[in-house]
Amino acid sequence: MTGTRRTVAVLFLLPALVLLGALVVYSIGYSLVRSFYNASGDGFAGFDNYTTLFTDDGIRTALKNNVLWVVFAPTVCTALGLVFAVLTERVRWGTAFKLVVFMPMAISMLAAGIIFRLVYDQDPDKGVANAVWVGVHDTFAQSSAFPKAHPGRRSPLVAQGGGFITRAAVHAGQPVALPLVGVAPDQLPDDAKRAAAARPEPGKVTGTTWQDFTRGKGVGKLGAPDPSEVGYAGMRIEAVKDGEVVASAKASGDGTFTLPAAADGARLRLPASNFREPYNGVDWLGPALVTPAIIGSYVWMWAGFAMVLIAAGLAGVPRELLEAARVDGATEWQVFRKVTVPLLAPVLAVVVVTLMINVLKVFDLVFIIAPGSSQDDANVLALELYRKGFAEGQPGVASAISVFLLLLVIPVMLFNVRRLRREVRR
Repeated sequence: MTGTRRTVAVLFLLPALVLLGALVVYSIGYSLVRSFYNASGDGFAGFDNYTTLFTDDGIRTALKNNVLWVVFAPTVCTALGLVFAVLTERVRWGTAFKLVVFMPMAISMLAAGIIFRLVYDQDPDKGVANAVWVGVHDTFAQSSAFPKAHPGRRSPLVAQGGGFITRAAVHAGQPVALPLVGVAPDQLPDDAKRAAAARPEPGKVTGTTWQDFTRGKGVGKLGAPDPSEVGYAGMRIEAVKDGEVVASAKASGDGTFTLPAAADGARLRLPASNFREPYNGVDWLGPALVTPAIIGSYVWMWAGFAMVLIAAGLAGVPRELLEAARVDGATEWQVFRKVTVPLLAPVLAVVVVTLMINVLKVFDLVFIIAPGSSQDDANVLALELYRKGFAEGQPGVASAISVFLLLLVIPVMLFNVRRLRREVRR
């Protein structure tokens, strides 16, 4: 009877064993053999392909980035999963929150890569990350509406330190014209109005700063506001004497401004802050930040996986131990650190090991998110394997990379197997 059962078990396992042998064992064996041959596969190359692993700049960059992935991605995912699992245990909407966090797991790596390629777009009007970053930045340091403005023909202004200053001193009771050109109509401030000529005021310096340009040849008058011209609303004007600012004002919607008597005899300056280029955010996919940015997209996808496993382990933690610790006077932080985390150690180990194996094989996110200009900087071993095997025509080196990846995964798998056996014995 025992022999019959064994035969039935073997027959049921046979299809899986055949597939395993064809898809895994054969592939591993062929890659191992192929790694000792040259690019054409006709000549024996010995260990030349393995030597290339440590001399090729692209592979060394990929290896360095894989180290970053293995260290940071599993750690951050597990930490976030632990925090989410513990904090949502006591709230009513915890299940809904877990569902939202876990939802990215239903998205393929390809779709996630496309999503985050858009999220990290440099243009704040397209990329969510830069839209938020620019919004926060402009809340504390408003960018100028006049980055391209400059004096036109026969202007009384000359360049000085990124801004402009009048050639001669101004005097009270004599309106000053500060014409500029170069700002596109759609970039003018929303509160800009039709420019108006300033009126003289006794004891004060008045003037107008505006867009001195009217569409059409020979239309309009230089140095004076025309009906179709618009004032530079919000332009800052400073009165400078002996290098010191003695008065300042901001232009109103029609471009007019008024300075006190202290400005009499001073030169008027439009400081460089008026012409500051608009802040365009962070180059998330540039050489410096592309790897952390892609790791961030991976965390977005896999933190939910870690949270679900840890929450399942947390459900099996004896509540009486937690309550006993609280009765003994332990704070919530002490309960978490000295009771909850040690009891969850086996689950945390499973999560970390699983994610470590997963990140060693990461390919899709890097291939899709990293633009061509910085893909070399974001390179990982799986991507380099693809490039060497299919783009650069070096299947021997690609096979060596695959064998090297297998060797990296084996210790992690052995650790996981031993840990599982210990758990079974308990």
